[in-house]
This record gives sequence, structure tokens and C-alpha cells, in this order.
Amino acid sequence: MSADIIKGKELAHKLKEEMSKEVLFLKEQGLVPHLTVILIGDNPASKSYVNGKKKASGETGISSDVIEMGVSTSEKELLKKIQELNNDQSVHGILVQLPLPKHIDEQHVIEAISPAKDVDGFHPINIGRMITGKDTFLPCTPSGILTMLKSYDVTIEGKHAVIIGRSNIVGKPVGQLLLNENATVTYCHSKTTNLIDFTSKADILIVAVGRPNAIREEHIKEGAAVIDVGINRLEDGSLTGDVDFDAVFEKASYISPVPRGVGPMTITMLLQNTIKAAKGLSKSER
Repeated sequence: MSADIIKGKELAHKLKEEMSKEVLFLKEQGLVPHLTVILIGDNPASKSYVNGKKKASGETGISSDVIEMGVSTSEKELLKKIQELNNDQSVHGILVQLPLPKHIDEQHVIEAISPAKDVDGFHPINIGRMITGKDTFLPCTPSGILTMLKSYDVTIEGKHAVIIGRSNIVGKPVGQLLLNENATVTYCHSKTTNLIDFTSKADILIVAVGRPNAIREEHIKEGAAVIDVGINRLEDGSLTGDVDFDAVFEKASYISPVPRGVGPMTITMLLQNTIKAAKGLSKSER
């Protein structure tokens, strides 16, 4: 057997076309969804991510702007800017591009953003709502992964999902979303012994470890669905994931590629959250 490739880029394009129609309808009602991104410093990777978000916003008709602040910006100055945006009724979504300089406390920044404008889905209130199964802004990468699985009719309920990685951005929340869908969830991480004992029993395997080709054929259960969140740049400049794609391809039933897999879906979910925020804030103002 060989796997069906879960084409995140194609799915993202389809979803953005649907969003464009929704944004057009909202504009006809006088509501223009607006996303503001704050970029601290001049990290090339962060700049690239921000440019990608701005481009994708434009493709769906969402208004967006980028506030660039110097690397020496103090935490107090950043928190003041966030408060200004919280109070600005024309701004529906606020995103502070991570990582931040070491002198700024990331958690202070996340908690300063109004939960109603937290389109990254990182605020403790929104995380709490996600854990308890309430409607909220879902973290973008985990939400994108769940959408990919559902779009390809991968059965989640009753299945054993194994998550490799326990970050607050991907690992922990994606496990919670799968639990909410009635999967049985196991978390693995850097301290897990005999990793293969867990991965080889997974019906759904989500890999987010940040090491190229760390997961190989022997780690995979026959017929598993494999989502590769990793993105690693090799010495020759090419990109690869955390999964040895060619080796696993012959054994899995579904697999996401790198690039053109999870990445495009992450940005698409951000846009979806921005539209949701605009509609929610508009409703609260009536």
C-alpha cells in the first residue's frame, strides 16, 4: 500500500476561496475584518512569516497591517501598544509574532491581548474554553491539523492518537482537540523511553519534534495517518519534515508533506479566527 497525501496547500486554497465569499458578504454589511500583527525586531524567519500572513489576508479580502517595533522595545511599550489595539474598534484580531526578545515575557504579552481579539488562540481564557469543549478561538496549527484529518475523512473517534511533542503551541492543544473528538490520546516527548513502543501503536501520529527525519518506517503502524508538523532546513537549503516521508509513505494510509502540508493550513486558520473575531465583536456592539 501507499499513503494518500494530505495536501494542506490545496485544502488551504479551497478554504480561502470560501472565506473570500464570506468576507465579501461582511463588507456588504459594512464590516471589514481587520488583523494587526506586531513584529518586534528584524528576525528574518519572523519577517517571512509575517509577510506570509499579510499576503494571505489580502487574498481573502481581510484588511491587515503590520506594526514593526525595534528589538530594543521594552515590555512596557509593547503592552501599551497592545492595550491601544484592544481599545481600537476597527481592529478585530491582534497577533504578536513569536519568538520575542529575551527581555520581554512572552506570557505577559499573550495575557495582555483581549481574549476577544486573540486570533492566535493562546490566551489562557481561550485555552480553558478549548479544554472544556466550548466555542472559542482554537490555536491555529492544531486547528489546521484537525481540519486536515476531517477533510480527508480520517476516523478520529475511538482511535489511538499519539502526539510527539508537548509545546503549548502545537503538542498540548492538538492532543486536547483530538480528545474532544473522542480519540484516546498519548503524549510523547524528549523524556519518553522506548518511543517506538508508543508510535507503533498509533492510528493517528502527530509529529512535532523539530528534528529532520526523526520518525522512520519502523516507528509507524501499518495504515496509520501521519501528520508532520516539523519544518527543518537542510545544509543544501531544502526543507524537510520530522518524518522520513519516502520511507513512511509506503506504510501509512495518510501522510502530510513538508512543505505544502501543515504550514499553509496554519495561516488559513488564523484568517478564519480573524473573521470569527470580527463577527463576534460586531455582534457585541449591537
